[in-house]
Amino acid sequence: MKGDMSGGAAVIAAMWAIGKLKPRINVTAMVPTAENMPSGTATRPGDVVKALNGKTIEVINTDAEGRLILADAICYAKQQGLSPIVDVATLTGAMMVALGPAATGFMATEDSLAEAISAAGEKAGEMMWRFPLISEYKEGLKSNVADIKNTGNRFGGAISAAAFLQFFVEDTPWAHIDMAGTDESDKEKGVYVKGATGIPTRTLINFVLGRAGR
Repeated sequence: MKGDMSGGAAVIAAMWAIGKLKPRINVTAMVPTAENMPSGTATRPGDVVKALNGKTIEVINTDAEGRLILADAICYAKQQGLSPIVDVATLTGAMMVALGPAATGFMATEDSLAEAISAAGEKAGEMMWRFPLISEYKEGLKSNVADIKNTGNRFGGAISAAAFLQFFVEDTPWAHIDMAGTDESDKEKGVYVKGATGIPTRTLINFVLGRAGR
């Protein structure tokens, strides 16, 4: 389960490099964390929890737990007036099935933001592949007892998971990077050692440098 924290690790690593490079742009990073352990207070199917913005979430699948704290981080970023928001997570097994280990899937609400991420990934040698945000998939997230369910239909699972996060993003420019299939490698591959790849650390660094005009 160490791979579950690789999104946060990539963000921390990117911020370390950005701090060294000192681009003339403000960048804020948030890494929501929680101890993922069974206990008497662990979530159960059917529980309803409240996000930071007051919206309620019906827990359908307790294995879709990371998106609950990621939603809070997005809410906090919005409270701070940050834009655009770029989140990074090993969010879904569906993305692993869709793309495998050769490319990292992402979604974006604006074409210009998507193009910037694709270009940053190409420059970094990290292939980024854009997926659509299909509004129809939001229907599967409707709940009878809360504002939203934490999972939808398993078909198109990577897109419905992004739709869950988009519910909290609202109208803020946003990109979601699901690096579940590329966070580790079972062999040495180019610049990557066997094990954790660090993807998309280089992409994030290039993205920030691009926005700073470097």
